[in-house]
Amino acid sequence: MFSDELEKISWEETTKAIYSKTEADVIRALGKSRCDVDDFMALISPAAEKFLEPMAHLSKKYTEERFGRTISMFIPLYLTNSCTNSCVYCGFHISNPMARTILTPEEIENEYKAIKKLAPFENLLIVTGENPAKAGVPYLAKALDLAKPYFSNLKIEVMPLKTEEYAELVHHGLNGVICFQETYNKARYKVYHPRGMKSKFEWRVNGFDRMGQAGVHSIGMGVLIGLEDWRTDVTMMAYHLRYLQKHYWKTKYSVNFPRMRPAENEGFQPNVIMSDKELAQVTFAMRIFDHDVDISYSTREPANIRDHMATLGVTTMSAESKTEPGGYYTYPQALEQFHVSDERTAVEVEKALKAVGREPVWKDWDASFDHVAQAMAQAAPVR
Repeated sequence: MFSDELEKISWEETTKAIYSKTEADVIRALGKSRCDVDDFMALISPAAEKFLEPMAHLSKKYTEERFGRTISMFIPLYLTNSCTNSCVYCGFHISNPMARTILTPEEIENEYKAIKKLAPFENLLIVTGENPAKAGVPYLAKALDLAKPYFSNLKIEVMPLKTEEYAELVHHGLNGVICFQETYNKARYKVYHPRGMKSKFEWRVNGFDRMGQAGVHSIGMGVLIGLEDWRTDVTMMAYHLRYLQKHYWKTKYSVNFPRMRPAENEGFQPNVIMSDKELAQVTFAMRIFDHDVDISYSTREPANIRDHMATLGVTTMSAESKTEPGGYYTYPQALEQFHVSDERTAVEVEKALKAVGREPVWKDWDASFDHVAQAMAQAAPVR
């Protein structure tokens, strides 16, 4: 399990190593065709800030070699804001006096129909708060069953599950799982997650192993930028990515760098602010580090940044996202988990991407692909 590997990596020593990187280290990393985690640390270090232009050039080159000029489009659907956790930064936390919603099967299907009217979305991300008693595996299985006639690629972003539970959902059409570790700083993790299942650090960080063991086709990773030093956190994620690729090499991986915004009221304020330039830096660094990983930007980011970075390293985007449960049809005025920054319609996003030379792709995976691959493997001659 990755928690065992993480025990061998010092947060403090990693931070020190990142900030001690020199321009020579950056130049060395840029000259390598394949980078290791130490090179990644150089590319995200303050020493690399002078090298954003060559980093952008390399990132663009590797992205187009692997993905062409395509941008995979997806849309999230929040099924419930009911949650048993007490994450101090989240609007859905259990202590927040708000109306809780759990969509019924009929309401879920109405949301699916509404989404299909926005644009030809085929990639759906189902999102819930963490309430296994009321929105657990049977509820998710039903939501997946209802989604299959409408979408070809189904992913979830929910509470971490057991291996057998992920495997059960795969049988209901699940293709991918996204889970944000939030922060890899174990010593500080419980400060942000004081109660609930999410407070169990090992259970969450080892959830990715359980996804791999269950044969989940696609695994998405991320840290919440704003809790701890972002450079150290994304380095830990880079270690985690390499570990998963080694152990579950048939799986496809994606990464995300969601930036927390300062609260307008008396709510939780980020401890760290990542600038737009630093967001570009970590995006370029991740692409140079791993040519094959999907890099995703959500509607948290402003339109101009999303459009620009679509030409330099980003390969997956959401569009016209609603972050409240039932936001597309049933409850359009419910409380959002976070406010989106890019408020354009999906059609407007598509037009903007085409204007910068990208080709939005609405469908890029189908369950039949796996069946074909399995048939070919079975038919191959034994050597």
